[in-house]
Amino acid sequence: MQIETRTLKVEDYDELVETMRRAYPQMSEYVWSKKSIAKLNKIFEAGQICITVDDKIAAVALSIIVNYDEFGDDHTYSDITGNYTFNTHISTGNVLYGIEIFVDPQYRELRLGRRLYDARKELCEQLNLKSIILGGRIPHYHKYSHELSPREYIRKVRDKEMYDPVLSFQLSNNFLPIKVLKKYLPEDEASRENAVLLQWNNIYYSKKPNTMQDSVVRLGLVQWQMRHFKDINAFYEQVEFFVNVMGDYKSDFVLFPELFNTPLLAPFNKLSERDSMIELAKLTEQIKNKISELAISYNVNIISGSMPIFENNDLYNISYLLHRDGRIDEYRKVHITPNERKYYGMKGGSEIKVFDTDCGKIGLVICYDVEFPELPRILADQGMKILFVPYLTDTQNAYTRVRHCAAARAIENECYVAIAGCVGNLPGVNNMDIQFGQAAVFTPSDFAFPSNAIKGEATPNTEMTLIVDVDLNLLKDLHYNGSVQVLNDRRKDLYDTYLK
Repeated sequence: MQIETRTLKVEDYDELVETMRRAYPQMSEYVWSKKSIAKLNKIFEAGQICITVDDKIAAVALSIIVNYDEFGDDHTYSDITGNYTFNTHISTGNVLYGIEIFVDPQYRELRLGRRLYDARKELCEQLNLKSIILGGRIPHYHKYSHELSPREYIRKVRDKEMYDPVLSFQLSNNFLPIKVLKKYLPEDEASRENAVLLQWNNIYYSKKPNTMQDSVVRLGLVQWQMRHFKDINAFYEQVEFFVNVMGDYKSDFVLFPELFNTPLLAPFNKLSERDSMIELAKLTEQIKNKISELAISYNVNIISGSMPIFENNDLYNISYLLHRDGRIDEYRKVHITPNERKYYGMKGGSEIKVFDTDCGKIGLVICYDVEFPELPRILADQGMKILFVPYLTDTQNAYTRVRHCAAARAIENECYVAIAGCVGNLPGVNNMDIQFGQAAVFTPSDFAFPSNAIKGEATPNTEMTLIVDVDLNLLKDLHYNGSVQVLNDRRKDLYDTYLK
């Protein structure tokens, strides 16, 4: 499944109509004309947003910019759109006004509506507009209109005593109800022609030109408690819990630990370590696909720790990068520990590369890999800005090796390094009985960064999350203006590191 957020084109019109009719079966005769879509695209192309699933239109949001002072809080849909001419749009206006949004019902579990609202908010910030305002439908109101006024209905939905598919969703996206708009959209019989005036304020708005840059990336690290699960669904519930939390906090990435799914080894404990790991590997494809769905649904990029995979009679330790747009990348652990060779007969991978994400280029290595400085150095030369290291260590000594090597990689490669591991005990699973861990994010060591070069760290050996913001612009400044400039000052006339 491939998810893409992009500008709506006039050529998408036929698909738009089909999607809109599925979204509004009770109002299927009221569809947008091709002429209107063409005009909106001409006057404000960036405001017409769609989401495609496997190249098919699945969701649409249409907007204009208005000088809101000219309309005030008492207006109808016809007023705000200039009787559907959209002549009210003005590029020098101060408010992004939402005039349409709909999602194909078959894709609603993917939370595409939330993704559309996030795109609108990002556009509002980029254009330095004061707010997003819209007249929101209340399609369930007709069920209660004989006993509740619109104001009473809105209050009950706001207090979660009732559920309205549109209003409840908008409230969950931090839109504040301002007032009831009477006779807002005459054809909206389900809402009894009422709408709720809703507003989202841009906290970055300034009367000066907006200088905000999209350089801050939010990292979410999971310090995973080893525990027994009654079945794989219980495992998924725990994974989704953490993804949900990170999604609520608007994380760009979620990092799980190495081999975090090994509690599912318990049913195979009577087998040899290798045979039990082969049985666990049979679940990897299913787990990967499930977590990919979560990445799409919660709009976060997920590094799925690592899991075993069995191919051509060989076991590998593999990590998946599950993009929030549905793409999937993989990395196979290159350096295999003596323990992994002895008990599981694991083989090392043979591909080293950076991954392009919507937050820039990242690197991914697994545990022992970070103790080999050549590997992250090659990734740094390929443009890596953030290195993710899922690990699994049984003792404090083992953890100390990973921690100090990760911190060194951040300094010598002018990048951020995020590490996350498992904690706690797991009796009844061979070779997985104890763990020691402490999630952390390390930085270079210069004036723009913390004096101890640690952006954040979790409490050791406690299940928790660590959420940290890192600024990529600081890395750029370090590279050119830092007290020391490690990557620039290498003596390439004497030595070099390269990929064979």
